[in-house]
Amino acid sequence: MYNFKKTDEELIVQFQQGNIGAFNELVQRYKDKLLNYVYYYFNDLDTAEDIVQDTFLKLYTHKNSYKEVAKFSTWIYTIAGNLSKTELRKRKRRKTFSMSDYTKDDFDLIIKSKDVSPDQKHDNAENLKKLKYGLKKLSLDFKTVLILRDIQELSYETISNITNMPLGTVKSRINRARIKLYELIKEEGDN
Repeated sequence: MYNFKKTDEELIVQFQQGNIGAFNELVQRYKDKLLNYVYYYFNDLDTAEDIVQDTFLKLYTHKNSYKEVAKFSTWIYTIAGNLSKTELRKRKRRKTFSMSDYTKDDFDLIIKSKDVSPDQKHDNAENLKKLKYGLKKLSLDFKTVLILRDIQELSYETISNITNMPLGTVKSRINRARIKLYELIKEEGDN
């Protein structure tokens, strides 16, 4: 009769006590959010899906390492972010490239609308291309806080917890990241 939605923290406690249904509910709540978050590190859906899967595997195998000191969302985003950064470091050492840069349509994430003119579609595609270029060129520190704030729309406090930075540093870094991204996009537009 009553449908009370459990908090993330209640679900993780239930999962720690052996309730697999609680784990499944957490996966349902976070899979799309984490996929969106991780995608902006790599611009590659396959890699993002692998990282998110690894995140949930780590949640499953290390469920008892969560302590209710921080919010569950902070904990799960931290895991996904750390796995993403580790993969980026590995790639940098191996100097690999993604085939998806050459084979996938870069505009998969643009929502198609019948009300958009061909000129607007072209402008949107160009803007998305410039944004991806700018994000790719940003340093990892700037990219991380910018994705968390402007794409994931997390609070400054949550970002501070995820990144282990003081709140003032988070705000300053986000501001500097936005300025740097603007400069990179403007530079790309001038070329």
